[in-house]
Amino acid sequence: MSITTTTHLNLPGTARAALAFYQSVFGGQVLATTYGDLGMPAGTPGADRIVFGQLENESGFRLMAYDIPGLDPDRADHADHAGHAGHAGTTTRAHGLTHTDRAFFQSVRGTSLAEVQVCWDGLSDGAEVIEPLAASAWSAGFGMLTDRYGVTWVLDVQPPAENG
Repeated sequence: MSITTTTHLNLPGTARAALAFYQSVFGGQVLATTYGDLGMPAGTPGADRIVFGQLENESGFRLMAYDIPGLDPDRADHADHAGHAGHAGTTTRAHGLTHTDRAFFQSVRGTSLAEVQVCWDGLSDGAEVIEPLAASAWSAGFGMLTDRYGVTWVLDVQPPAENG
């Protein structure tokens, strides 16, 4: 059996921009289908929005996104405390503990600090840094941020395998 899991982001009209942003960070190819591509008449509000979007790169990174019908990223009632449209919740770190009411974090793990640093540098543009990327007790690099689209990312370097 071959089962995989892929994060599917539900965004308030920002899926196209989010997929382009994540492509600039992770590389790969974006596939996007609009509501218009599936039959919504041209000129209808929302016909140009994404109903199926996916980013996939050669190393297997995959992320999906779509625009929630009827949500507008410019409406104040669709923004959370940090201005992230459509994403309620907060995450903070204090004294080595993570405090959150978000349903999930997106995790990115690399095999070297240099590899993870590239992802961190891209994702941190316009982000709220929760925990700066730095060495920790369990990893050569660990950091946490909420990006400009309201997605909270945990980035770290995989610890070396123990012999035994």
